Amino acid sequence: CVTFRLRLARNSTTEIDPTGRKDAKPYDVRCFDRLHRPQRVVAPHLESSPMEFGFELLAILFAVAALAGFVDAIAGGGGLITIPALLWAGVTPAQALATNKLQGSFGSFSASLNFIRKGHVHPRDMVLAIVLTFAGSALGTVLVQMLDPGILMTILPALLILIALYFLFSPRVGDIDAHQIIGKTTFAFTAGFAIGFYDGFFGPGTGSFFSIAFVALLGFNMTKATAHTKILNFTSNFASLVMFIAGGEVVWIVGGVMAVGALIGAQIGSHMVMKVGARLVRPLLVVTSIAISIKLIIDQYGSTISHSWDQMRHWIG
Repeated sequence: CVTFRLRLARNSTTEIDPTGRKDAKPYDVRCFDRLHRPQRVVAPHLESSPMEFGFELLAILFAVAALAGFVDAIAGGGGLITIPALLWAGVTPAQALATNKLQGSFGSFSASLNFIRKGHVHPRDMVLAIVLTFAGSALGTVLVQMLDPGILMTILPALLILIALYFLFSPRVGDIDAHQIIGKTTFAFTAGFAIGFYDGFFGPGTGSFFSIAFVALLGFNMTKATAHTKILNFTSNFASLVMFIAGGEVVWIVGGVMAVGALIGAQIGSHMVMKVGARLVRPLLVVTSIAISIKLIIDQYGSTISHSWDQMRHWIG
């Protein structure tokens, strides 16, 4: 390991050298290898009491999860809202991902149940896709702890922008089913497994990928595609959650409060999908896909863009 990083307070970190020299009592100790992948460090003498979350903070996270559940039930991308909120609340990145999977599982389950009750999707017809999505997501969650997902950061923004353009201009996107290109078995082994793996390995834009797969490959209308997307979204969320629970990363009090908010928001969002249809889902999918692309670009190239902008201002000035 190259360095240790101590979380000293909300949104602040201090680094110490590998000899163990430290200047404050940490909440959490993590070790980063030479590829900057986090490693859990066993250091009993540095353990501290569990983090405390006040009522006001939990209330804010509840509201954030409700909004994210509403958006996610319609177009996906709820993690764009919840993960920054969790990091702001002071949990570690690994805990934020794990806790987000907990609340996201409740939200996607709530939306799925609503679509099932209204007859927009029949899980019995999706058994193979559910099984393969679960397997793909579980495999992706395991492999992400051993591999570097950086390559996805490079290509994903372009893919999501292409998805946004497809939903914006394709005549196949609407309230009427289009021509089916492949069978459901082929869909399960290709799109189901691959997108499930992607969700476990990386995650952003999973809802958009499932939606475009159902529309472009199976010819589903937007309401039907959204309903089926929620079933597989819940499947991949739950598979990842199981792996994160095994790793002990879930912050249960925060996840529980946010799960209730996500459940309520997803109920409202799924009702809106069934009531309005493509007129609501189509523009939100476009906006969500572009928003995720912009965030990923900023995360990867933000410092470079800022430095170039400062140089340009200095040159102009």
